Amino acid sequence: MAYQDALFQLGMDLTRSSTAQKEDHGESAPAAHVEKKDCHVERNMRFAGTHLSIDLIGADRIGELPVIEAALKRCVEAAGAKLLHIHLHHVAPHGGVSGIVVLAEGQISLLSRPALRYAALDVFVGGKVKPHLAIEVLKEVFRPTSIAVKEHLRTNAPAEHRPDKLSRRAAVRERAQAAA
Repeated sequence: MAYQDALFQLGMDLTRSSTAQKEDHGESAPAAHVEKKDCHVERNMRFAGTHLSIDLIGADRIGELPVIEAALKRCVEAAGAKLLHIHLHHVAPHGGVSGIVVLAEGQISLLSRPALRYAALDVFVGGKVKPHLAIEVLKEVFRPTSIAVKEHLRTNAPAEHRPDKLSRRAAVRERAQAAA
């Protein structure tokens, strides 16, 4: 019985067929959205999406599940994304929270450690979603003493064709031409 209760809390009820169970038996899950959209990000070239790694240091209320859920919903709204599902739960024995926000355009994951006053979030989205706008919501809700954000533009282009590599090459060429 405890096994079934745990699965139910994870969104899997053994008494009825779930999407995951159907996929295990070769059936595909229904599409989350029907319309076809371009999910790429454009910045001098096409990217699969923007991935932000966000560290909240010295943060408050990061062990409070309802506060985190409300904050993540506000982040989704601020970024202009479409929320499909949120799944959060407490992590024992630390009292932290672990979870995922499934979006039509990507996902947000979170892991918090209240004893350390630290939370780590990963935001990976594509399309016209603006993940940087979620940062202000996180600052307002959790009041971190410090926040670290790293951006990675996800692409399948070879490294030598990425804009950051091209701009370095251009700078080297310019210096060589100036020296000549």
